This record gives sequence, structure tokens and C-alpha cells, in this order.
Amino acid sequence: MLRSQIAQFFRQLPAGRRALALIWRSAKWWTIAWAILLIIQGLIPASQALLLRSLVNGFVASRHWAVILPPALGIVGIWVLAQLLSSALTWVRAVQAEQVQDEVHRLIHDHALRLDLAFFDRSESYDQLYRAQVDAISQPLQLLENFGGLVQNGMSFLALAAILWSYAAWLPILMVLTAAPGLLLVARHILKEHRWHLEHTVEERRARYMDWLITDQSAAAELRLFNLGTFHRNAFEILRTSLREGKLRLVRKGAGIELGGGLLAWAGSFVGLGWVLRQTILGKIKLGGLLLCFQAFQQCQSLLRSMLTGAGKVYKSLLFVDNLEEFLKVEPEHRPGQPGEHSLPVKNSIRFEHVSFSYPGGYNRALDGFNLEIPSGKITALVGHNGAGKSTLVKLLCRFYDPNEGRILIDGVDLRAFDQETLRSGIAVLFQEPVHYHASVHENIAFGDVTRLRDQARAREAAHYAGALEPIVRLDAGFETVLGKWFGHTELSGGEWQRIALARAFFRQASLVILDEPTSAMDSWAEQDWLARFRALADGKTALMITHRFTTAMHADIIHVMDMGRVIESGTHAQLIALGQEYATSWAAQMREVDAGDREGIR
Repeated sequence: MLRSQIAQFFRQLPAGRRALALIWRSAKWWTIAWAILLIIQGLIPASQALLLRSLVNGFVASRHWAVILPPALGIVGIWVLAQLLSSALTWVRAVQAEQVQDEVHRLIHDHALRLDLAFFDRSESYDQLYRAQVDAISQPLQLLENFGGLVQNGMSFLALAAILWSYAAWLPILMVLTAAPGLLLVARHILKEHRWHLEHTVEERRARYMDWLITDQSAAAELRLFNLGTFHRNAFEILRTSLREGKLRLVRKGAGIELGGGLLAWAGSFVGLGWVLRQTILGKIKLGGLLLCFQAFQQCQSLLRSMLTGAGKVYKSLLFVDNLEEFLKVEPEHRPGQPGEHSLPVKNSIRFEHVSFSYPGGYNRALDGFNLEIPSGKITALVGHNGAGKSTLVKLLCRFYDPNEGRILIDGVDLRAFDQETLRSGIAVLFQEPVHYHASVHENIAFGDVTRLRDQARAREAAHYAGALEPIVRLDAGFETVLGKWFGHTELSGGEWQRIALARAFFRQASLVILDEPTSAMDSWAEQDWLARFRALADGKTALMITHRFTTAMHADIIHVMDMGRVIESGTHAQLIALGQEYATSWAAQMREVDAGDREGIR
């Protein structure tokens, strides 16, 4: 067991080296200043002890001010220096903390943005991300602080040990030997604690989710309507009780180990102090030497205890830094294309050839041998039941995923050959569940192209085509109104949010426009008004509309009906009605629902 723990410790050392390199990279000069201050501070205890010996021996020998005053002033000067160093270290550590945390945040954010959507489809990925964000984000700096404390205390201990060595070589050796068992026990406990955290990551995430669910606005209405608040609060408390009891058991064991190690170390000190006292009685050591040894023993024990705790914390930080590195080692699953080689707009067509696709961990195929051609410069509509695979096409076209089988071609070129950034910059998408950004109206729209973030004229034009201009001008601050309740106080209806998202898609002015349920939150009057605007906006562009509304689909140049991951009918609205199959049947049913709704409204 001991051999395996020592081996585990040495396996962690490269992680520590990489973490220190990260700190050096993000706060080089502050780290140099920190190291200098630590070295000076580490020499203070030994200096104080030596000056105290001179003071006491001088007082006993002559009691003359000329002999007593220099060491007394030296003690006062060192005390003042210690206070100044402490304040300076506080400032340096604060600056280091901010710069290192910013660097770790940057690493996590950059890497998260590199990963494809498949990463977020696996629950174990959220465990990795949680451990990187919650546990490891502060650990590089903690490692530096704990390592610095260990170095500082080690220097102080060595200086004091050298003083004890001058009296008897076995005194510092005795202290180290009596401290070693405690160090090994602490390392073993830290390893158990780390394993416990790894094993309970899911429970920690679930407790955080419950906390968010109870306090977030998005769930507030349902929790109250269905009286689910108490249910979720009780579930949260059960989770927290289990986690709390597990953590407290670890703390109790750790406290016991620390106490046992401390008592053993103190036993060694008492043996050493007994020997020094005997030598003083025999006249071999002066009174100042007795006080010096007593202070050296006392401070050495305090330092050893701090070093024991610090070594455990360093080991703990090394283990948790692995969590950050584990996340940063995750690579995107699909191969990036060649920058600058291929780009939009679509000149001829987009073709899906025998495309089959299943989401990671999914049992059913979202698309199965799917074939489709989307002509350039036309509006193509896809209709079908939920789960027919329509929204999956959007994700494949944006290359958030790659097909399991088959290929997607743009003008005869496989989509995998396109540079991802270049491809996506030429596509504007309204997703089925667009993000509601807690930012100004203008920013919500201009996020469609952050390179034109300050272009107010383009934002106004995009809002006009999306049918969002009228509700925007009614707001107190117009385009500068902050939406959402996190940083402002203005909330929009579902239809108004959808129009803002449409404006964001139009703001990009891309050559390929993909709209997933663009009119689902609009009433019939708003829908007809928007469709007229969209026809003008889409002129000359390649557009794909995914919709359940046949009143929206009928305005497309060509309509494809999907079912079970395949196209079962294609044609214009008139052609499909004349065909009298699935589209015609669904059209008739939807029209009956509309007529019934109109009659109900008249009543």
C-alpha cells in the first residue's frame, strides 16, 4: 500500500510542473516577486531566534545598553519587516489569483468552444466539465500558494534545524523522523478524499441542478402550478444530507490523522527539549541557548505541522489539476476542413446522399439512407411529424455533427472538406429554441454578426424584415432596452422573442438561410405579414424552412414531406395537394383546425 501511494505521488509530479508552467505563463513577473518575498519571509524566524539569543546572553552577561540595544532594535526591525512583507504578499497573491484564474477560464472557454456538439450529448462529459470548472479552476493557484507555503516553511525549518544541528546533529533528524509517519498518513487520506469527490461528481451536479431549478425564473411557474417546489427541495435536501455526511466523515478522519501525526512529532520535540534542559543544567549550554533551542523546537514543530498540512494540500492540488487536464485533452470528434479552400454561396445545390445518422448514445436513427437536393437561389420547405429528422438536417448542414454514413455535398464538394469557421460564417440559422440573450435589443439582433456589432442601420433593417420593428419601438428605450430579468426588467412574449431571433438570423446577411419553425409563435396575421417580407429578403439566396405550418410551407418554391428519416413526397403546394397523399391529408386536417378556431373566436 505504501509503495503504491508513493508511486501515485510521483505520477502526479508532471501535473504539478505543468500547473506551475501555466502560472508562470499567466503571471510571470508577479510570480518572481512572490518568490523573492517568500524567501525573505522564510528567513525571518531563524533571524529572530538568533537575535533573541544575543539579547538574552547580553542581558545576562553585562546588562549594558550598548550590548542589549542592537539585538533589541534588530528584533523590532525584523518584526516591522515581517508586517511589510505580509502586506506585500497579500497584494502580490491577489494579482496572481486574478491573472491565473483568468487564464484558466480562458483555457476552459476556448476548449469548450472547440468541442463539437457530440461532447454535450454524453452525461460523463458534464462530469468532466463540472470537475474542471468547479474543482480545478482554482487549483493551479492553490498549488502555487501551497507550494510557496511549503517552500517558505521549509526554508524556515532548515534555518532553525541548522541552529539545532550546532548543538547536536541528531536533534533535527529526530524531528524529521517523528514527522514522517504523519506525512504519509495525510497523503493517504488526501488520495481517499480525491477518490470520494470523483465518485460523487454526479450527485454534486444533481444537487446544483436542483438548486438552480428551485431558484431560476424559467421553472418558477411550473413549480408553483404543479406544487413541485417542496418535492424538489426535499430531493435537494436528501442529496445534500448524503453529501454532507460523506464530507464530514472525511473531515473527521483527516482531523484524527492530523492530530495523531502532530502528537508523534511533539513527542520527538519533548525528547529533544529534555536533552537541551539537561545540558543547560550541566552548564554546557547558556540561558540564551536554552531559550533559543526552546523557540527553535517550538517553531520547528509549528513549521512541521504547517509543512505536513501544506504537503497534503499540494498533493490534493496535484490530483485536482488532473481534472482540468482531463478536460483539456478531450478532442473534437470530427476532422476540421481546409481553411480557404471552399466557401459559400451555394452555386448549384446542396445534396444529401444516402445520409444516415444517430445521435451519440441514441438507439434510433434520426436519418436513415436520406436523400435530398436543395437547389440554390430557391426557398425549400421541409414538413413532417415531430421526430421525422427535420431539425437534424440543420445540425448536419452546420457541421455540428458528421453523418455516420453517406455524405453531404455543396456544389459537389463534401461538407467535410469545408473549413468549419468559413462554412458557418456563410450560414444564418433560426434554431427551433433560440437563445434569449439577457442583453439589449440591439445586441440580441447584432449577435448575428459580431463583426458589425455597432451597425445600427443593419439592425433596424433586420428587425423590419423579421417583423420585430413595431414591438421594439414600443419599448421604453427602443433598441437599447435590456431584455430579460437578469440585468434589466423587460420580458417579451414568445412571439416577440422569436421575431428578435429572426432578426438576428437576418442581420448576418448570409447566402444560406435556415429557419427552423420560424412562425411557430406567430398568429396567422403576423405570419402572413412576415412571409411577404421574407420573400423579399430571400430573393437570390438559398433558403431552407422547417415548419409544421402548411400555411408557411405553401409559400416555398418546393416542399419535401419527411417521415421516419426519409423524404416521402416532393413538389409545390399545388402539386402535393393534387397528389392527394400525406401532405394533402395533413393540409385538410390543419385547415379544419384553423376554421374551427376562427369560428370559436367569432363566438
